[in-house]
Amino acid sequence: MNILVLAAGYGNRMDDLTKNIPKPMLKINQKMLIDYAIEIAQKISHQRIFVNTHYQNQILESYIKENYIDIFISHEPNILGTGGAIKKIQNDDLLVLNTDNLWQETFVNEIKESGGNAVANYDSVATKEGGQNIVDTALETFGGLDAVVNNAGILRDKSFLKMTEDDLNLVLDVHLKGTFYVCQPAFAHMKEKGYGRFVNVASPSGLFGNFGQLNYGAAKMGIVGLTNVMSIEGAKYNIKANVLAPNATTRMTEEIFGEEFAKLFKVEQVTPLVVYLASEECDTTHEIFSAGAGRYARIGINTHKGYVNTEANADDISENIELIRVIQDGTYPMNNADEFVIIQQALQGE
Repeated sequence: MNILVLAAGYGNRMDDLTKNIPKPMLKINQKMLIDYAIEIAQKISHQRIFVNTHYQNQILESYIKENYIDIFISHEPNILGTGGAIKKIQNDDLLVLNTDNLWQETFVNEIKESGGNAVANYDSVATKEGGQNIVDTALETFGGLDAVVNNAGILRDKSFLKMTEDDLNLVLDVHLKGTFYVCQPAFAHMKEKGYGRFVNVASPSGLFGNFGQLNYGAAKMGIVGLTNVMSIEGAKYNIKANVLAPNATTRMTEEIFGEEFAKLFKVEQVTPLVVYLASEECDTTHEIFSAGAGRYARIGINTHKGYVNTEANADDISENIELIRVIQDGTYPMNNADEFVIIQQALQGE
């Protein structure tokens, strides 16, 4: 049997990471996708291992030749797609491996080898069916569902005027809609059970803004609003929902931030807060948390008494803008009703 490792794609969904290197050379846990794929292929009884190449093929082919022996390159001057790549090998007995998904099974095996239990699911969070299938996989495998951490994400960074509608929609589909599609069926199960925990991952880019990330920031701030409402509606069912805005190096950002950032902002330093928020010990809900480089803190959306003038005009606002802007003795509304109470108190001079 021959084995074909698919490695010719452009990596368009990760174009910020694949501008200078082909997608199979992106690193997961300091190891390239192509390395995971070839190592798995080598463990399977085979005659030959082929790797098809196209986008930035010289970089990938050079790496393979320098690090492996007996790996055959199937270069495609014009990209052929999966069917074309298989046809080019012309072999009746062929196993095809896709580098995109191999890392999931690698992590599953690591968890199992450490004494835990895990299962991989390959559905996309960007569809309703995908979200349902992800939840169903957990229910079928473990017999129940106690906590959900929504952490799926992609980047399509561009400055505002260069951003396309596709750039906007794709990020919204994965981040905001993806969180909704997974949370809704999970919430339904937890409601019947009378218990549940949600940790929905947002970002400082949504809370504070970051150049070139309008789509990403909008999606992440949308997750904050979604989680706020989930926490309110889930309160009587013992469902807690919180937001985490981490600062950490991930497989999505490690090629952007570089080694120095990675040394300071480790994923392991975010994990303790995630574990707590997903645990039965967590009684907190409707809050936003920051975690990065060993520092943990709540991030608040607050308001204050402000400036009161029931007949104000634009000049009045201009003259009192600092009183409006500067937050003193701020309070943290937990819903719209809390905000109305604050306004009423301000009108009454309290």
